[in-house]
Amino acid sequence: MLVLTRKVGQKLIINDNIEVIILETKGDSVKIGIKAPKNVSIFREEIYEEIKKANLQSGKSVMVNDLYKAVNMLDGNKSSALPDLDKLPKVVKTLKEPGVDR
Repeated sequence: MLVLTRKVGQKLIINDNIEVIILETKGDSVKIGIKAPKNVSIFREEIYEEIKKANLQSGKSVMVNDLYKAVNMLDGNKSSALPDLDKLPKVVKTLKEPGVDR
């Protein structure tokens, strides 16, 4: 970790295209400004952690939905209803068979 001391009005330059500017200090708080290209995402840590949790949860939902679809397809069922989960081992066995696209 790089540790620096800066005064109000001073800047840090990151990777030639990101500027961090010290705008104000008040007690134990520091107000900073960040200039960065629009394609660079900048989040407060607590918001970033919430986004990561939401993305992880979303990914889990997608995997479960994909398993349901696979069970239904192998069963010849085009319904979006939840399949009989007892058939799940059949899906796993079929996916392990040689020549089956994954």
